[in-house]
Amino acid sequence: MQRVEVLQLLVSVVHRFEGRPSEGAPALPDADLVTTARVRAGLGIVGDRYFNHPAHRDASITLMSAERFPRGLAADADLRPTRRNVLLRGVDIDACAGATVSLDCGTGPVLLAVRSAARPCAWMNTTLGPGAQRALRDRGGVRCRPLSDGTLIVGPAVFMVVEPAPAKD
Repeated sequence: MQRVEVLQLLVSVVHRFEGRPSEGAPALPDADLVTTARVRAGLGIVGDRYFNHPAHRDASITLMSAERFPRGLAADADLRPTRRNVLLRGVDIDACAGATVSLDCGTGPVLLAVRSAARPCAWMNTTLGPGAQRALRDRGGVRCRPLSDGTLIVGPAVFMVVEPAPAKD
């Protein structure tokens, strides 16, 4: 069990990265950043574009560590250009791929099955700056399936690996 901080929560009703990155960055409204997000087991974050979306049930919530932002951007870590849902400080979430983790913001634990890495796309070079896609390779966060209902809140939280990832052969 370790103390962490939820720095930002992003809930976006629409997929904002449409078209090609060469056409320029889309509008990334402040309204997508919220202070509280309701999570539903197997469905995702209520109100988010991937909530109850069949193709994304195993990856409906994305988490990212502020410490893993590219050098020079860590101080200004912002979820909007990455389109991740939860920005944490104090844990290397990328190292948790394959594990089951718990995040408790004071309202009870939210259990998440960390399914896979959230691979950065070419949009990162447009929204964060040239070279960001490469800089975020293997450090762009993780895609999770929520295993329990709960509430995430910006502020201090307790993080715990409930079940470690299976050993690799």
